[in-house]
Amino acid sequence: MLNSTSFSFSYFILQAYMNVGSLKYMYFVITALLYAVIVAVNVFLLVVICVNRSLHEPMYLFLCSLLVNELYGSSGLFPFLLLQILSDVHTVPAAFCFLQVFCLYTYVNVEFCNLAVMSYDRYVAICCPLQYNTRMSSNKVLCLVVWIWLYSFGKFLITFSLNIRFTRCGNVLDSTHCRNYLLVKLACGDTRINNFYGLFAIVVSILILLIPVLFSYIKILQVLQSRFDMSRLPNMLRILLSLYFIVLQPLLNPIMYGVQMTKIRNACKDMFWRKMFSDHRQHMK
Repeated sequence: MLNSTSFSFSYFILQAYMNVGSLKYMYFVITALLYAVIVAVNVFLLVVICVNRSLHEPMYLFLCSLLVNELYGSSGLFPFLLLQILSDVHTVPAAFCFLQVFCLYTYVNVEFCNLAVMSYDRYVAICCPLQYNTRMSSNKVLCLVVWIWLYSFGKFLITFSLNIRFTRCGNVLDSTHCRNYLLVKLACGDTRINNFYGLFAIVVSILILLIPVLFSYIKILQVLQSRFDMSRLPNMLRILLSLYFIVLQPLLNPIMYGVQMTKIRNACKDMFWRKMFSDHRQHMK
């Protein structure tokens, strides 16, 4: 556990909350429903993938990693928000504040790493279909999933250790939750090392994550262009199509891998009808 005596303040004040009176109950219900939907959808898809052997393939294993991360990140934020919405005193212990920062920032890193690996998976499947089974073997998939989590946690662990060493010259955060940038701003001391490492981490993330994603989808676009005659399309439409595959597609991957995938839809239908048939037989007895 973190020792709060190492900080100049044992708690932080969240300044972004406003006194909304009885409306806070409406905000609480909306936030709670959103959290419940996120948990229900992600848990449901995890169960569907785990109980169906036909879904034990690389793309679905990467999807499982993504779903687990969604549960991890949302659980690090939503219960805290629900408590703060109902509370009249918006303070948070320093130890918990740093724990939340660690949770949320590792969640973001795991999310981007997952999307990068999923884009590579689609690149191999579309551009090198004959080599897919060898290039995406079970061992390689497992190694990629482990790398996603270890890299993300290790990367932010350095940021975390650089930030936690400071004492604080203030304890007011202009936010609804704890954020690393705001905690660094409150530090009493020279934060140049933190700023340099933050810039270095961004550059590394671009090199390791963004460039491979762009490369993968540029190659996918080239393969799709070779299958269709796009020479007659207006130049603006070709630009929009290229932007779709390069920019929007990585963001839509979880949806593509989730409820829109035929195998998952069929597995859901099978589970539903099996449950209906079982209930009917019990009722007939």
